[in-house]
Parts: sequence; C-alpha cells; structure tokens
Amino acid sequence: MSRAHVTYPTEAVTLREVGLRDGLQMVARFPPTGAKDEWLRLAAAAGVRHFEVGSFLPAKAMPQFADVSDIIGVCDGLGLHSAALALNERGVEDALQTPVSEIVTVVSATEEHSQANARRAREDAIALIRRTVDLARASETAPLVQVGISMAFGCSIAGEVDPDEVVRVAAHCAEAGADLIGLADTVGFAGPTQISDLVTQVQREIGDIVLSIHLHDTRGMGMANASAALDAGVRVIDGSIGGLGGCPFAPGATGNVVFEDLVFLCERKGFETSIDLEKLMAVRGIATSEMPEEQLYGALARAGAPRQINWRA
Repeated sequence: MSRAHVTYPTEAVTLREVGLRDGLQMVARFPPTGAKDEWLRLAAAAGVRHFEVGSFLPAKAMPQFADVSDIIGVCDGLGLHSAALALNERGVEDALQTPVSEIVTVVSATEEHSQANARRAREDAIALIRRTVDLARASETAPLVQVGISMAFGCSIAGEVDPDEVVRVAAHCAEAGADLIGLADTVGFAGPTQISDLVTQVQREIGDIVLSIHLHDTRGMGMANASAALDAGVRVIDGSIGGLGGCPFAPGATGNVVFEDLVFLCERKGFETSIDLEKLMAVRGIATSEMPEEQLYGALARAGAPRQINWRA
C-alpha cells in the first residue's frame, strides 16, 4: 500500500505515537510481534496515523527491535506513516530494504553527550545525516529523513546548553538535507519559556523545514511545554501511550509525555486531532498486559474526558 497519502500537513497538528520505539528502549520485557501488531491496529482504529516503531540496531543488543522490519510492514499494510531510528550507515541500509516512511537519525546538542551516547563527534553525526539523505533520495522508496537534536534544552552531562549552539546545529542539519528537524528535551530540563524561545529561534533559522518536538515529562512539565510548543507554531509533537519510555541519562525519570493527554490538550486548544480517546485507551491494555511491571501515566486514564461539555470545541 502506498504511503504517499500519509504526510505532515502544514497547518494541522500531527501527533506521533513513539511507544513502540522510545517507549521500549529501556524495558526488560517487551511485547511480542503479534501484540505490537495489535497495538498499531487499535491505535490506527482510534485515528492515529504516525508512529515511531523501532530501531535498526543489532538484535543481540536490542532484542525488542528485532522485528522492526515486520512492524514497518504492518504499518505499510495499514497505510500508516512509520518512522524508525538508524544510528549508523548499516542501519540506514537495512531501513532502506523496508517500506519505512521515515528514517530518524540523531545529533546531540553537546559534544559531551554525543561522545557518551554514541561514541562519536557531532561532526560525524552530521556526516551521517548527509549520507542518510543521499541514500534515501537514491532509493526506490525515498523515505523522509528526520534529525532529532537531543539535549536541546539542557544536558545531564554538560549542564546548560547555549540556545545559539542548538540553532547552529539545526542549521547544519538543514544544510545536510533533513526533511524534518526535531528538538528533544531529552532529560526534562525545559519549561514553557525555554520551549517558546528556542522554537522561535530555530524556526527562524530553518525556514520551511518541518520542526517537531520531543518532550519528556521528567519533572512534570510535559503538558505545559507541549502547550508552549503549539503556541510557538510547532505542529508535530511526539508522545507515547501511557508515557512509556525513559533515558539512560536521567535514571529513575518518567518517560515521554502521555500521548492520550496530548490528544486532549490539542483538542482543548482548538486543534482537531481526529483521534478517538475512548478507542485509544484500548492500546493501554496491551501495554499493561504485556509489560505489567512498567508504570503507565496519564490524567485522561484516571479521570476520562469530560462528558458534561463539548471538550473538542
């Protein structure tokens, strides 16, 4: 099935469910392929169209992503937009053997984090972006290339991150040919003012390139930061079912912003998501049954959507 009709609209909000990648990167137990398939089908039935579904990494090191090609195939069959992480050229080449819609690469906002996380200099990460873009555009499937800038709002190793440095990195990503550039609050240092200011600066630098934001709720600022990003013009936001996820550089911290709560936030701010929250809640059941030791978060799961008012107005 063609993926061409599943794109990033310029005005509407796109919410990307990243539970099957970021949500699983640190779990001890993970859903089997059949449960992942059902995860996608239930979320798609609720109206979700964009997913990050895994990483092209050695199965021995990351067995939770050994079936990433199969899961991409499920997305393709359902007409969904799939994204998958590739951290080296071998991963990119493997990704291009699938119908993946989008290849995600990463560059750190700080040299310290780049060396600790990927054991490479940032200039090497930028070189991989260029190579990924070249390979993607020469392939038959021609997937989009997204670059996520990690530690964009503060680094657990280096501390404060100069916004001008993030803008400089974003400019290099744009020059390398990225189709999307994402700002990641990897360890949850940001507040709404930092989100608004950096989004404004980066958008000014990268022009028409799609800007996304990836937030973690480490210190309880996730929804406030998502709201600030929307106000600043961001229209692509990541979240995971139940807030699954975490980061090895923020031990003990909560994970991504809760996808279900993001839906409610967007609707209350006047952005139509076309996502049915009641149907979406069924996906939490898979996470609970397959990973009972993982804590799930979410205000909507506790209180439900209000029935007394038209909360989508």
